[in-house]
Amino acid sequence: MILYATADIHGSQYRLNTVLEMVEKHIPDIVIICGDITQFGPADVAKNFLDQIPGTVFAVPGNIDTADAIRGIQQSHAFNLHLKRNEHNGLVFVGINGVDPKETQLFLQEQTYKGMIKDVDVLVSHVPPYGFQDKVFLGHHSGSKELLSILKTYSPRLVLCGHIHEDPGFSHYENTLVVNCSMGKRGNGALITIKEKILVEML
Repeated sequence: MILYATADIHGSQYRLNTVLEMVEKHIPDIVIICGDITQFGPADVAKNFLDQIPGTVFAVPGNIDTADAIRGIQQSHAFNLHLKRNEHNGLVFVGINGVDPKETQLFLQEQTYKGMIKDVDVLVSHVPPYGFQDKVFLGHHSGSKELLSILKTYSPRLVLCGHIHEDPGFSHYENTLVVNCSMGKRGNGALITIKEKILVEML
């Protein structure tokens, strides 16, 4: 399966046009938007942007996506993966955007969510797990420690995230591959091929 993942469009039609170019060029099976679709909303922007992307689209909201923007995600043809599980072509996708540490901690603790995240292939977040593709000014780590706990507990094969514009790229935590696909400062996201092994091309 081929995934095209990106994040941090921030309401820019120019960036969305780049997304559309990448989709047309690479023809992925699924497009995954890892949050910050808008710049503080509104709903119409989120819906309009997501509806421009053809094919199967999964999304999670980011910290800049307001409640109104989240409503727009729900109204679009994209599937809002936040706090949900979706199986597609034999792969299990789960979303937890990691924006609210209390919500992420609850995700780890509640029995309902424990069943949801068991045997997950792809975890889609907005915030990176702490220590992985999360470096900001002077190399400080600013990812989510709660998301790191999810990696330690459940070992998803792949984590897709954004949020940290300064640190796109990928790295490994044990058997988990973490890909920061932010287009916030440089790059156009990531193309991921999932077979027995996972191959990543930063675009």
